[in-house]
Amino acid sequence: MFRIKKLDIFIAKQFGLLFIGTFFICQFVLMMQFLWRYIDELIGKGLSMDVLAEFFWYMGLMLVPQALPLAILLSSLITFGNMGESSELTAIKAAGISLMQAFRSLIVITLLTFLASLYFQNSIGPHAQRQLSLMLLSMKQKSPELEIPEGIFYDGIPNSNIYVHHKDMKSGKLYSIMIYRMTGSYEDQAIILADSGMLQATAEKKHLLMTLWSGEWFENMQSQELAGSAAVPYRRESFTSKRILLDYDGDFNINDASSMSNDARGKSFSQITHDMDSIKETYDSIGRAYYNDDKLMAFALPMVSKTDSLRAMKLAATDKYDVDSTFAKLSLDQQRSATSIAVQKAQSKMSDLSFKAMITTDGDKLIRLHKIEWVAKITLALSCIIFFFIGAPLGAIIRKGGLGLPVLISVLVFILYYILDNSGYQMAKRGMWAIWFGKGLAPAVLIPMAVFFTYKANKDSVVFNMDAYVDIMRRLLGLRVKRPIYRKEVVINDPAYADDLRRLDAITERITEYSATHKLKHAPNWVKVFFKYEPDHLIENINEELEAVIEDLSNSRDRTIVNHLSAYPMMSVKAHTRPFERKWMNIVSAAIIPVGFVLYLRMWRFRLRLWKDLQRVKQENQIITDRIRIILAKNK
Repeated sequence: MFRIKKLDIFIAKQFGLLFIGTFFICQFVLMMQFLWRYIDELIGKGLSMDVLAEFFWYMGLMLVPQALPLAILLSSLITFGNMGESSELTAIKAAGISLMQAFRSLIVITLLTFLASLYFQNSIGPHAQRQLSLMLLSMKQKSPELEIPEGIFYDGIPNSNIYVHHKDMKSGKLYSIMIYRMTGSYEDQAIILADSGMLQATAEKKHLLMTLWSGEWFENMQSQELAGSAAVPYRRESFTSKRILLDYDGDFNINDASSMSNDARGKSFSQITHDMDSIKETYDSIGRAYYNDDKLMAFALPMVSKTDSLRAMKLAATDKYDVDSTFAKLSLDQQRSATSIAVQKAQSKMSDLSFKAMITTDGDKLIRLHKIEWVAKITLALSCIIFFFIGAPLGAIIRKGGLGLPVLISVLVFILYYILDNSGYQMAKRGMWAIWFGKGLAPAVLIPMAVFFTYKANKDSVVFNMDAYVDIMRRLLGLRVKRPIYRKEVVINDPAYADDLRRLDAITERITEYSATHKLKHAPNWVKVFFKYEPDHLIENINEELEAVIEDLSNSRDRTIVNHLSAYPMMSVKAHTRPFERKWMNIVSAAIIPVGFVLYLRMWRFRLRLWKDLQRVKQENQIITDRIRIILAKNK
């Protein structure tokens, strides 16, 4: 039965205080990052304090689900880092409490945070996202004289398109201006060209006053103006200075929410599901209409009545329609005309299909965005659990508290998560990856990391011991290790030279016999390697005997002997027999042809290296035995 213990309350209190603090820190950092992206929408617009407060409020609400995982990661890392640094974790484990039992209260808190994140993204977040998007859209339309870009047409002013080649940010003057005014129908359009100008909002913020210099005005004449006068299609006016008053409500207002109806980020789970069905139904009906039209037009031959076309379509449905025979019944002039019209229709159909493809592609993109957002809400909430099982074990492993190393690790983990998640989102958005693969990429990478760190922390394994990883890589790549033997300044017991001489001579004989019988230079037998493994105890005994002699001779005062002891190779006595210790792993590796072949070549390489090592041992044995005989002769 689950009972709340004092240890659970103690750990929960430490975690809770840190979680609240780190949450507000993460929220502030994310808000500043978001604000930096839209700083141009706020500066110089004359927004009131209540509008700015509302903007920051909705921005904060929208970023809460993103701040929760990062806060859990950082607070859990600091909590268990502090406990490890102050030896509290050691005391907990000494009392017989495992690390997973210490995690118990925080696991409950993390699961509650996961549910809270789901609720927030389903109920509060969509409303905040809609309101924030509407405010950003309205801010872009406030004081448009600051929004007009260089080099492209700007349509933010109603009934006008403005092109500016260059804009002076200090004086506010615009250069090389082109204005298209569309006040009503085609007959009312006007084109205005000017060398320079300025655009300013009036005091009541209801109009824009545009002052132009050195330009021309081209305008189509209305039909009533043409009555009773010469047939002039347009009028042209040159001016040195001119003022134009444009209708524009520059006061801040919230736009109609219907403009954000296709934004999946502002919808709950049920709204996303409902709207996906509606979008599918709409674009399916459009697709069916396109299909029926194209099917009807495919059999509508020129110079043939509509009744004949319908009859041809019915015949096509029964696979009895022959295009060639129908075409042969036409006269020569009709055939030429049909061919010419068919080419024109084919070109027209290509343009029509391109337009239809653009419409259907937009529908596919909308559906894809809704599916992505539905999955993203779940993965973002799930990251709270994933980050806890990364941060808490890492804190128990590194045992460093404070805001130093934990912050660095948290930033690195979050950057990895952000890169994977954003890359998967972009690929899924473009339709290059499946949605489940794109949005599941980050969890698929981080979940194994969380399992690995949790397992290592629970087993008290040293994860960040670089010497252990270097040793593993050295063994994997077959790199040698130099034998560290140095002449001792103080020797208590001299080596038994006579025994060592006898043992070295015996080792030399055994090596000669071993080399002759095992034929290490030849390729090993594939079947014996992977399926009929037999341990090589003989070389293991030779190596043990040699190491014992080297250990005894390391007490020698003779420099020659000590120097040549360092020249003995560190022999690998198992790598030349089989790839793995376990039989089933050898069988599996043999079944995977590329892996088995690589392991086979690696083992052959170790056999050749062992042969060279044995020859080197024989050479060093000869040198050392000769030196021992000299020492024994002197001592007689």
